[in-house]
Formats: sequence, C-alpha cells, structure tokens
Amino acid sequence: MTRKKERIKLSEHFTYSKLLRFVFPSVVMMVFTSVYGMVDGLFVSNYVGTTPFAAINLIWPLIMMVSALGFMIGTGGTAIVAKTFGEGENEKANRYFSMLVYSATIGGVILALVGIPFLRPISVMLGAEGEMIDDCVLYGTVLLISMPFFMLQNVFQSFFVTAEKPKLGLLVTVGAGVVNIVLDAAFIVWFEWGLIGAALATALSQFVGGVLPFLYFARKNDSLLRLCKTKFYGKIFFKTCTNGSSELMSNVSASLVSMLFNHQLLKMAGENGVAAYGVLMYVSFVFAAIFIGYAVGGSPVISYHYGAENSGELKNLFRKSLVIVGLAGLLMLASGQLLAAPLSSLFTGYDKELYDITLNGFRIFAFSFILSGFNIFGSAFFTALNNGSVSAVISFLRTLVFQVVGVVLLPLIFGLDGIWYSMVAAELLSFVVTGVFIVAKRKKYNYV
Repeated sequence: MTRKKERIKLSEHFTYSKLLRFVFPSVVMMVFTSVYGMVDGLFVSNYVGTTPFAAINLIWPLIMMVSALGFMIGTGGTAIVAKTFGEGENEKANRYFSMLVYSATIGGVILALVGIPFLRPISVMLGAEGEMIDDCVLYGTVLLISMPFFMLQNVFQSFFVTAEKPKLGLLVTVGAGVVNIVLDAAFIVWFEWGLIGAALATALSQFVGGVLPFLYFARKNDSLLRLCKTKFYGKIFFKTCTNGSSELMSNVSASLVSMLFNHQLLKMAGENGVAAYGVLMYVSFVFAAIFIGYAVGGSPVISYHYGAENSGELKNLFRKSLVIVGLAGLLMLASGQLLAAPLSSLFTGYDKELYDITLNGFRIFAFSFILSGFNIFGSAFFTALNNGSVSAVISFLRTLVFQVVGVVLLPLIFGLDGIWYSMVAAELLSFVVTGVFIVAKRKKYNYV
C-alpha cells in the first residue's frame, strides 16, 4: 500500500520537484479557467454567429476591468497574509483574510450596480453598431449581475494556495469550468438560447466558483485559513490595494488596450478583425495562464520566506523560478507555432478570410510567449515581496504604455500586421525593464 504524500507546507525548502508539485495545481487551475473562458466564444462563434462573437470580444475587456478588484485583493492580500503567517501571527492573518473577502464581496455588488446603466453608451463608444450594441448590453448585463461571485472566485484562487490547499482550489475551478461547458452546450446547442445562453452559462459557473470556496472557508477546516469575525483594517486594506496594484493595473490596462485594439481592427478589417483578435486573446490567455498560475502558486511561498527573513530559501526560489519560466517560454513558442493552424481553424474554420487573418496574427503573436513569462513572474515576484510600486510599474509599462504606443505606431509601418507586432514589441521592452528592476533591487531583498 503506497503512503499518501504529505501536504507541502509554505515553510519547507523547495527542490525543483517540490516546487513544481506545489505550483502545479495553480497552473492547471489558471489554464482551466482560461480554457473554459474560451468556451463561450467557441460556442457563440460556431453556433450563433460572427456579430455576437465580435460583441463578446468587444465587451469582455470591460467585464475584466470591473473584475480587476478581485485580482488585486487576491494577489495583494495573499502577499500580506502569507507574510503574516511567516511572522508567526496566525490569528491576525485570518482576520486580515476575512476582512479582504468581505470587502471583495461588497465591492462586487457596488461595481455591478454602477456598471449596468453605462453598458450601452460604453458599447457605442467602443465602436459597436446596430445589432452588436444590443448583444454587448445583453451579455454585459448578465455578467455584471454575477460580478460579486466572479470577484470571490478571483480572490479565492490566490488564497487557496496560502491556505496550503492548491489542489482544492483546482477542484473548485474545474467544477466551475465543467458547469460552464455543460451549460453552454445545453443552452446554446440544445435549447438554442443564443447569446443569452452563453452569458447565463458563464454567470452560473462564476456562482459555483465564488460560493463553494466561501462555504468551505466559513466552516471549520484543516487549512491555514478560515473566515472569522473581523473589522476593517484600513492600513492593511490600503497596503493590499497598493501591493496588488500591479494586478489591478495589468487587468485594467489589458482591458483598455483590448478596447484600443478592437477600435483599430474595426477600422482596418471590420468585424473579422475583431473576431480574429478575440481568438488570439482566448489562446494567449491559456498560454499566459501557465505563467500566471506559476506566479499564483509560488508567490505565497516567496512571501512566507520573506516574512520569515529566510534569504537562503528566497535565493533558492528565485533561481529555480527563472530556470522554470525560461524553459516554459521556449516550449510555448514552439507550441504556438505548431498549434497556430489547428487552433485558428477551431474558431474560424467556417470563414476562409477570417481564418487567414487569425492564422497570420497567431504566427506573429506567438513570439511574445518566450518573454512574457519573465515579465509576469518579475511583476508577481515584487508583489510577493510586498513591493507593489515596482510591480505596478512593470505591469503598467507592459500592459498599457508599450502596447498603446505599439498599436498606434506599428500599423503605420506594417499595416494590419503591425497590430500583432505591437504585442511582441511590448514584451521585449518589458523584459528590459523587468531585468533593470531585478538587478537594481537585488541587494535590498537579497534574492541573488
């Protein structure tokens, strides 16, 4: 009879094997989240039509922008809570955790109420016309109603790792994803509800992803975390926001840039351009999710040893992470080139012109994968060290400044291809910035 492997603790020394085993559930969790996020687009593109598919791609960045509060609280709060555990203050860590979860719930409700009335004018501002406006409003309204649950889902994805329960977090995410996939098939294919079916399927999956973890942490459990009575810690909440500002900035910036990309593509290639960009974003989310999952899984460990002032383990984690991220980037570049044609066909095989645009963009965009991992890890690494300002600068430049400059200037030189080149250029410039900060801060945090 084989002996069950013991749960890996934040306080342990991490070999390559142990580090990969610890972060693996978070990687799979984020990849699965990205994959089931593609499901709406896949079903709508193939069973509802190009215009509803373009509408989803047009309004989705707004939904992600609104939900960015959840990512900010989850990543910024995880760094603080894990550091507090490292300092030996377990009860205080749980009070901080509870305060942050309750704050995210309230924030989700407020943002949903404020956002719904502005969906139509925002859709028009983004370039939607005619039927596409109604599709944007319909899809956006349903997802804003489910925003509190989406917020909680994003928050708990990070805290499951701090609770030393990454596998449980994976199970919850898989469960939510299965709900989304099954309901998409039922609502869109069988019941023929069209776009509203896709929206309801996503909303119900977010309900599952947000409520199940809440119920788990609200009861007695064997993890490090449990929801309890607390109060509002203004300084801790502010520190969470500043510490997680890079993730907030990353999501808000990515959403703004997506809107700009869509605006440019509508002018240059019409609805087909927006649809092609939507496919690239779906796929890029999956590839980026591998790096994001590694960051989500590894950050609490880094924060813990930073709080415990264990510089030896901090150096160990930093070195091993760079090797892992570098090798993963090479594999993703190769995979991106090999899978460009089949993935493009999966979404756009019904339209030759759309397929050609998507395939060409995919082959160019795939070169960004080799550098994006270093940039994502670099930003998350400084968040884990409770240095939100450096992390935010990296994210701000990577996801907003460099991409905006690229998408405005490069199409003037390369035409439509310039839009795809802008993504690669942004990662290259961000890689330089990340490297400068890593060298500049090495003595302060003693990770080299």
